[in-house]
Amino acid sequence: MPFSKSRARSGRDSAGAELASRLDAVTKVYGRGPGTVTALDNVTLGIHRGSFTAVMGPSGSGKSTFLHCAAGLDRPTSGVVHLGDVSLSGLNEAKLTELRRSRVGFVFQSFNLMPSLTVQQNINLPHRLSGTRAKRDWQREVIGKLGLADRLGHRPAQLSGGQQQRVAIARALVTQPDVLFADEPTGALDVRTAQQILMLLRSIVDEMGQTVVMVTHDPVAASYADSVLFLTDGRIVDSMIKPGADRIAEHMTRLEVHR
Repeated sequence: MPFSKSRARSGRDSAGAELASRLDAVTKVYGRGPGTVTALDNVTLGIHRGSFTAVMGPSGSGKSTFLHCAAGLDRPTSGVVHLGDVSLSGLNEAKLTELRRSRVGFVFQSFNLMPSLTVQQNINLPHRLSGTRAKRDWQREVIGKLGLADRLGHRPAQLSGGQQQRVAIARALVTQPDVLFADEPTGALDVRTAQQILMLLRSIVDEMGQTVVMVTHDPVAASYADSVLFLTDGRIVDSMIKPGADRIAEHMTRLEVHR
């Protein structure tokens, strides 16, 4: 199983499988009084290491909040988030920033590359910010896997959209993170390039053992994952294992109709 609703208190689920990320009874509330919005409502689950999980749901269902809390970008109102065996709730902002730099990778719809830096310099940026050294063998493997070896001296403006997203993925992977979180990573790409990026994410999981959690609205994109979680009104209401795009789309339509 690529994910588990588990309350295990270590970096493993109740069956002993290793977890890359875990949320225990996580709730996130925005605002106070009549304007209060519950973006996440008592979410408990574990993401298995080496799995590819897609997160879907109608607009306003809590997808982005789920990603932000799981990745340590936002603190939950209640509950506990773990990355591996580390509880994020016990970390101050400095320690949380350090953990995100070293153990979490981020890929977004906008590539967020530094335009004045070369591809090589953009990829090395996490190590430069943290004052650590890159593991050369791993870096070469990442650069080769993403097909960037002949682009290292180029700047982002000299690259296509797909190539820029590859650089963003390489930058996210260079620290060997516990989890790579992707928020609509193909949203700014044409269909053919999006397919290439999704195949790349799939191969990163299968061939490099990476854990990927992807928020998407696209059933085709979600079909590349091992499992799909469906959020509605801040709650996980369903899940599917290795579903096809048609089945995902049909399920999303039902969720929209019954909101």
